[in-house]
Order: sequence, then C-alpha cells, then structure tokens
Amino acid sequence: MTFAQTPSPSALRGWLGVAAITASLFVFLTTELMPVGLLTPVSASLAISVGVAGLMVTLYGVSAGLGVPFIVAWTRRVNRRVLLSVLLVILVAGNLVTSISPNYPLVLVTRLVMGFASGVFWAIGVSMAMRLVPERQASRAAAIVMSGISIAAVVGIPLGTVLESLTDWRTTFLIWAGLSALVLVAVVTLIPSLPSANAVSVREVFGLPLRNVPLRLVLVTVMLFVLGHFGAYTFVRPYLEEAASATPFFVTAVLMVYGAGGAAGNFIAGYTVTRSLRGSFVAGCAGLVGSLLLLLAIGDGPVGAVVALVLWGVSFGVVQLCQVNMTQAAAPDTFEAAMSLNTMSYNTSIALGALFGGLFADRLGVAGVVWFGVALTAASLLLTLGTGRGKAPAAREDVLTAGE
Repeated sequence: MTFAQTPSPSALRGWLGVAAITASLFVFLTTELMPVGLLTPVSASLAISVGVAGLMVTLYGVSAGLGVPFIVAWTRRVNRRVLLSVLLVILVAGNLVTSISPNYPLVLVTRLVMGFASGVFWAIGVSMAMRLVPERQASRAAAIVMSGISIAAVVGIPLGTVLESLTDWRTTFLIWAGLSALVLVAVVTLIPSLPSANAVSVREVFGLPLRNVPLRLVLVTVMLFVLGHFGAYTFVRPYLEEAASATPFFVTAVLMVYGAGGAAGNFIAGYTVTRSLRGSFVAGCAGLVGSLLLLLAIGDGPVGAVVALVLWGVSFGVVQLCQVNMTQAAAPDTFEAAMSLNTMSYNTSIALGALFGGLFADRLGVAGVVWFGVALTAASLLLTLGTGRGKAPAAREDVLTAGE
C-alpha cells in the first residue's frame, strides 16, 4: 500500500508546502520549549515559584501526549490542511492569551489546550509532508520536517531569553503569536487540499498495537530509546558542570552544537533510510549508546564533552527520523493513527525519562543518570537486533523505499 498523494501538485509548490509544515513544527516546538528560558521573569511577575512556573512546560507536554490518539480519531474525516490551520489558530490564540493573562491559572489552562493542538500536529504533520512530494522523495520530505526539531532545540530557549531581555516575557509571547500567524498564512497559501487518507476510530487506534506486531515492537523500541535519551539529556547541564566544571556559556555553546548535530543526523538519515531503514536505526541507536559511554569516559574535559555531544546529536537526529519511518513502515495504511500512538508513547516517555532520571540523580548522582541512559538505549538497540527483519517489517520497509 502506497501513500495517498495529493492530486498532482507542482514540484515547487509541494516543497514549499513541506517548508510550511517545517515552519509549523518550529513554532509548535519553540512554543513548548521557550518558557524554559522565561521561568524566572514569569514567576516574579505572577508571584509564583520557579518550580510552579515549570508546569507551563510539563502540562504542555502531557496534554500533547495523552490526548492525541482521541483527537486524531475524532477528526479523522477532517481535511488535513483545514485541521492544521485550526491547530495554528489555537497556537496563535494561545500565545496571545498567554501574553495578556492576568493570572497563572489562565496561563496553565491555555498551555494545556495548546499542548493538545501540538500533539495532533505531531501525528499529522509528517504524513502531510510526505504526501506533498513524489513518493520516492517522501523520506526526504520527512527528514526536512523533522529537522525543525533540531532548529527549535538550538534556538528555542535562547531565543526566548534574548527576546525577554530586549522586551519582557509578555511581549515575547506576543511576538511569537505574530510569528505563528505568519506560519498560518503560509500553510493556508501553500498547502493544497489534503483529504484525510486513513480514517480510524478511537477503538481501532488503540487496537492497532494488539493486531499489528511490527507496530507494537516499534512503539516499545521508541519508548526505550526515548526514556534513555531524555532521562540523560534532561540532566546534561548538571553533569557537564560537575564532571567538566562547565560554565553556563560552555553549556549553551555545546548544546547548540548538539542541536546542529541533530539537524545533520536528520539529513543523513533522509538518504540512508531509503537504502536500509533498519540498518540506519541500528547505527543511530548504537551511536546513542556510544556517545553516552564517551561522555562518561572523556566528558570531564571540554574536547571530550564536545565530541560526545556531537555524536549524541547526530545519532539522535538519525533515530528520530528512523522511528517515524519505522512507524510508517509498520502501519502504512493507518499511519496517522499509528503516529498518534507514537506521539503518546514518545511524550509520555519524555516525562517518565525526566522523572526516573531525577530519581537516579538524587540517589546515585548525575553520572547515574547517564548510565540509566546507556541501559535504556542499549535495550532499544538489542530489541531491534533481536527481533530481526521478519517478513512483515521487510515488506513494509519496501513500501517506504519503493521508487527510490
């Protein structure tokens, strides 16, 4: 079964549409991450603690994960261009309301609603981009969209901090509402009508992993590497400060290098997944394990830390794109529904990874968190190696690589 393509878009308009979806990912993810750099002024302005202010990020992520399978199923017959436009309207309105909110409870409710919209975007965005271009270039389109993750990770938090220093936190959200509105205009202008390609009910969504063994294995694989990766990454700053006596400037610089490595990994995987999807994931996951071991071995110096973080970023960029393609390969006829489960698993694992990482950090020190990351990413790698190719996954991988 091949992807349902949009009716004969011009090549240029198709790629412009991919660019609009990439911009959408950027504004959604930056909206999620930007408050991290604004917690202090927000807490001071609204008379709350910094820890309570952090719920702006937590609730956004939780709603993005837990609500998405239901919303994607409930909107299964809605044209995807229309749905993405509505999601961006919610983002614009949410940033606007946040900028003028008189109290923190309203901020939290607004962030909760925005998180639901963000989760739905994660479920539909990549599949939309893959439908806008010729099938042989679908993986490349997915790679471009996913590069928005690395770009947002590099600039999201610093951008919020810079804008706040030049204005204030309310103006920062107002500016972001304006940028989100520009992206909305681009989506409406550049993306053609995209009727829903694989309508699935809520019951069918949650029944997919029970009936589809390859998809179930992919979801478990994703859960393991996300737990390991984010468990360790959440505490990379305190680790570098403790092991390498890193300054705030060095930490910022090395994390930007990490983000650039993630973008490079996305583009590398955009070419390699069309040749060997499973091999690309194995290589990327092995790179995750190796980078964490390198961080433990040579991360006590600036050069070693940079080398480890570059490898970590590139490897994560590879597995990040591979896991999307693996989901599509396991469930080509119900990709959006499968991606909604992927999004739920992914975001839940981020929250659990940070929680477990915190427990390890409190009891074993921050080095224990890195070992936790090694164990979970290695488990993901071993699961992939142990399950082998099998006939069903191989057939689905052929769907993805057809025409390349």
